[in-house]
Amino acid sequence: MKEVKQNHPRYMPGLDGIRALSVLAVIAYHLNWGWASGGFLGVSVFFVLSGYLITDMLLEERKNKNRIDLKRFWIRRIRRLLPAMLSMIIAVAVFLAISNHARLISIQGDIWSAVTYTSNWYNIFHQVSYFESFGPPSPLGHLWSLAIEEQFYLLWPLIIIGLSRFFSPTRGKFVLLTLAGAILSYLAMVLLYEPGTDPSRVYYGTDTRAFGLLIGAALTFICPSRKLLDPNSSKNRSWINVTGIIGLLVIIYMFLRTGEYDQSLYTGGMLVLSIAVSFVIAAAASPSSFVSKILGWKPLRWIGVRSYSIYLWHYPVIVLTSSTSSNTDASYFLQMIQLILSIGFAALSYTFIENPFRSGNWRIWSKIPGFRSEGRANLLQFSFFVRLVPIAILILIFVSCMFNRSSTEVALNYQSPTSTNAISTPSDQLPDVTSGVSTATPTVDTTPDVIEAVPTPSPKGKNIPVSASPAPTASPEGPPSPEQTILVPTATPVVENSVALTPLSPGATNQDNITQSEKKTATSTNSSGAYKRVPLTQRVTAVGDSVMLGAAPVLEKMLEGIVVDGKIGRQLSQATDIIKQFKSDKTLGQIVVIHLGTNGPFTTDQLEKLLETIGEERKILLINTRVPRKWQDTVNDTLADTGKKYPNVKLLDWHSFSEDKADWFASDGVHLTTKGAEAYSKFILDSVTSIKKI
Repeated sequence: MKEVKQNHPRYMPGLDGIRALSVLAVIAYHLNWGWASGGFLGVSVFFVLSGYLITDMLLEERKNKNRIDLKRFWIRRIRRLLPAMLSMIIAVAVFLAISNHARLISIQGDIWSAVTYTSNWYNIFHQVSYFESFGPPSPLGHLWSLAIEEQFYLLWPLIIIGLSRFFSPTRGKFVLLTLAGAILSYLAMVLLYEPGTDPSRVYYGTDTRAFGLLIGAALTFICPSRKLLDPNSSKNRSWINVTGIIGLLVIIYMFLRTGEYDQSLYTGGMLVLSIAVSFVIAAAASPSSFVSKILGWKPLRWIGVRSYSIYLWHYPVIVLTSSTSSNTDASYFLQMIQLILSIGFAALSYTFIENPFRSGNWRIWSKIPGFRSEGRANLLQFSFFVRLVPIAILILIFVSCMFNRSSTEVALNYQSPTSTNAISTPSDQLPDVTSGVSTATPTVDTTPDVIEAVPTPSPKGKNIPVSASPAPTASPEGPPSPEQTILVPTATPVVENSVALTPLSPGATNQDNITQSEKKTATSTNSSGAYKRVPLTQRVTAVGDSVMLGAAPVLEKMLEGIVVDGKIGRQLSQATDIIKQFKSDKTLGQIVVIHLGTNGPFTTDQLEKLLETIGEERKILLINTRVPRKWQDTVNDTLADTGKKYPNVKLLDWHSFSEDKADWFASDGVHLTTKGAEAYSKFILDSVTSIKKI
């Protein structure tokens, strides 16, 4: 997010327009405005722009001085980026220390990874999803993109110097080598991307996102700014206008129409976007182009100049002023307040921190009483800034620890950024579990009657049945280890995903299919809250994620012989292999209940493969989802459309059945309270007992 001073002879106002459109798209996405479903791609635009400007700066210095001063370059980057970011982090830390110290403790890892510009890899290693979060997100969750840029700033000058010194490549060879690197990065994205799963790994990775930066760098070798700014060389270039307009239309289209889980986005879409951005940059940097005049509009330039500060401040403002309940959508009035606050804080940061540190112009501070001229002189010394950084870090440490009571007591109340699927329960219901659970700080909602899944250790590889009292709990680090899968009530293989279908029509049942020793009884609640005995005539296997896992104790009571295989963070794409293992062990029931899709969408092919693996000789109940996330409708449409193709498949419409039942759900709008678990279990029981003998 490099910025060139407006009075600089090489200032290109059109590039500030690109910045403005991109940061506004990102804000619209984070405000959950439906029309900006692809607003997150604004970051991809910044990557290409940064690659272009940084490479242009390096080549210009190399041309003028016949060398690249690495120390000077890195100091300029630090002065440009770090003060504004540190001020935002300190403000967030102080705010949380005063208002919500528990949440402050839960984001300590985010703070240190942000300061060291490793946020993207921290999120990858801790399995933090960019797109999925069942709890309050980290107010620093957006800093992953700055980490990628800073890593590029650190390595790219060294690569250019190395290539120049040892290979002496021509400009054409530089272009080819840079594009080769971009292709390798793009291939890494394609190869690492798994359709139907959370794409956060390829979205966060420096290795999988570098192609945007490198495409921008390649553009610099082809069209350096001095060439584009030359009036003589830019005349009669109708192709710049044409390609620039086409590129701008592609960007806007992708901002409006792209979804986070679109398979095409990770198998070519981002590459197309990056190329389109390079076309727009070439046009915007040419003063005579139509695109440059549009993007150079003064209001866009004002926003673009402050885009870095706006990007820094908008996300913590949105996160810290929004309800922690996923059941509550922010009103448009609140969103307007959030937008105004974001731009207001950004304007202050730009005026008093970002611009003075970057330019060395501290005149604005002279208006503050007590700020003396000798103080300004000291601030201009880099040595002063070097001393300022550790002081700021010490302040962060102090603020982080000043209210640090028992970390277990404090951090359990909030969603850690490393937890994507938290389920909660009263603390007095939690069993003493000393192994098989991640040690990362978990986040637990304080709703008093939420069913929680507590992973039970499995000594020597044996699965331990879940009792009816303790409920299952979430992994604080996303998808848990295999030990965190819970099977009820017999040892069976782990199944990874769940799906849903429409209610079955009532049918007779009989007991001819099970031996006398296998016959169980089930219970069902009546209006008084008591249980009545219902005969279970066929074996039932239920496969799901944390929602089913949370209801497992109640399901076990109502359907005593049911085998429940639930796992936190499970995706449907993981289910096929588990079903195969069930069949191999000859433990798969005649009725198979699938409830998956809570943690993200899946493809039709993946669902069809799962259904065909289960087999047409079994009855399959697919339960659709209630998850207040962008993929809910996609998941439910896929389930409904695919289920119609199979005569042995029925859709259980949990989404409609649970409509307007707020007391069934925890604050995340997904996981179940005790009352919700009972309704959910009765919902499944009624469908299972209506199926005729297979």
